[in-house]
Amino acid sequence: MFQLDVRSRKPIYEQLVDKIKELIISQILKPDEQLPSVRMLSSQLTVNPNTIQRAYRELERQGYVYSIKGKGNYVARIEFMPNEQQLAQLKDELQKLIAEAIYLGLTKEDLFVLFDEAQRRNNFEK
Repeated sequence: MFQLDVRSRKPIYEQLVDKIKELIISQILKPDEQLPSVRMLSSQLTVNPNTIQRAYRELERQGYVYSIKGKGNYVARIEFMPNEQQLAQLKDELQKLIAEAIYLGLTKEDLFVLFDEAQRRNNFEK
């Protein structure tokens, strides 16, 4: 389900957060679907359970998952009403990435194609 890069400079819990967010956004993980238990995922990935727990807490803080005491962690229903603070942070990150992409030769048309492709792939057509 997850592949982590142990040689990456990015902390493992952040890699895990990114992977789970990607699965939620691409609708592979559905709303109210239970995530693997900390213990099970820890043994599958051979990662310390505290690392898994930290990733789950971060996902909960960001609103992607919710937890039920004694039951586990579940994918939250994400409405299309954006969280203003998260949206502002994402726009800032996007601007940096777009500036780098332009420097490397990405055109406006390429960006529109990427946007349309992401929208189509994730069924976000409005």
